[in-house]
Formats: sequence, structure tokens, C-alpha cells
Amino acid sequence: MTPQERWAWYASAPYPCPYLPGRTARSRVMLPFAEPTLFDYQELLQRGFRRSGEHLYAPACDDCRACISVRVPVARFQPNRSQRRAEKRLSQQLTARELPLAFHRDHYALYARYVSLRHALPEAERSEQAYIEHLLWSPFDTRLVEFRTAEGVLKMVSLIDVLPDALSAVYTWYEPEEPHASYGTYAILWQIAQAKRAGLRYVYLGYWIAGSRTMAYKARFQPLEGFCPGRDAEWHPVTPPLAAAHPSR
Repeated sequence: MTPQERWAWYASAPYPCPYLPGRTARSRVMLPFAEPTLFDYQELLQRGFRRSGEHLYAPACDDCRACISVRVPVARFQPNRSQRRAEKRLSQQLTARELPLAFHRDHYALYARYVSLRHALPEAERSEQAYIEHLLWSPFDTRLVEFRTAEGVLKMVSLIDVLPDALSAVYTWYEPEEPHASYGTYAILWQIAQAKRAGLRYVYLGYWIAGSRTMAYKARFQPLEGFCPGRDAEWHPVTPPLAAAHPSR
């Protein structure tokens, strides 16, 4: 019996799609009183689900199948030239430190600026309470990793779930005034390196949409695999030609 069959779920009401302008979206969400195990969570990740706060969810849009869950097979990953340059430069500039999953004032301040400038998130959706509920409430093994300069300046924070065979990149936010610093790229490279060190098989990067400029960076991590529920509910290679040709509907 699969986790979808063991737990209670509901379909959300339609809401504005955060990725494709002018479209509405729906999600299939696990009821908050359910208590999935870590292995349930891993199986759901393998079936295209994600976590936000206490909720596990997957896209369930009425007429769109654009969102593809993607993951990097760690053992086969080969960084490209620009990724190697970014890793070399930022590994010398930043120091990573894991912290308990808790509220840190400077983490929240950076988050509020990031989502305001990068995503124009309304004030109510970037409040302290919303930040805590969406990012700091977790029933699983979740790591908070901060990246600071030698002078102690906070540049980036990553929230990462640790599973039996994978890491899941829940969310990363960084200094929005430095959009070309490659912080997001470095965060993924850092997680891939950590997963490889721990002998884990995958790093899950969330959803990817062909043609979305804000998500295009994910297809640069090769090889990349995508879960295609509308196709055959299996993982398939996501290569640059496929990325360019994949329809949004």
C-alpha cells in the first residue's frame, strides 16, 4: 500500500499559479493530522511530491502538467565549466555552518528582502509567522545551513531535508542585491557534495517548468532526472533538448 493510499488527502481550492502568469493552480495536500514516516516521505518524493511546513503536496492542476519534479543522481553528476568556477570562487569566500532548525533574526531579515525583491511576495506572505510556518515547522530531519563571509556577513541560507537515500532542497534564499553572484548555483553544488560524502543517491531540486526563466538553472545540473506523472509516472532524463521541447500543457 502506497502512502497516498495510507493517508488522508484533499485537493486545494484553485489559486494563482506562482510560476506561470495568468494561470490557476491546484495542489493535492496531505491532511495535517497525518503522521508520515521518513520512509513515507522518501517514497512520496520519488512520486513527485514536495514538502512545505507540515504539509506534503503535489501539483494537481485541472488542465496543466507543466510542473516536473527533478532530481540530480549524485554519483553521475558532472559540473560544467561555469559551475566549477562558481564553486571554486564561492567556496573560498563563504563558510557554511549547520544550525538547529530555529528562528534567527538575520535569516528572516534576509528572507524578507529576498522574497520581496526577487518574487514580489505580498507583505502578509512574508511575515514572521508565515516564514515560521512554511520553513521552520518540519516533522522530519531538516537542516538549516547558513553561508557567511570571513567578516561574518550573512549571504545565503539553505533549508535541506535529509532522507535515507537523498537530500531534498526545500528552499534557499540569498542576498538579492547580488543577483549575478551564483549563490543559488553554489547552494546546489554544496548539497550535491554533501550528499556524495554521505553516500546518498539523489538531491531533489523541487519543480522545474520548461520555458520558465526562473527555473532554467535547474536544467544545467546534468545529468538531471524528471518525474512525469502525466506521461508514465516514471523518472526520465531531462536534457537540454528535452528541456527546450517539453510542452507546458
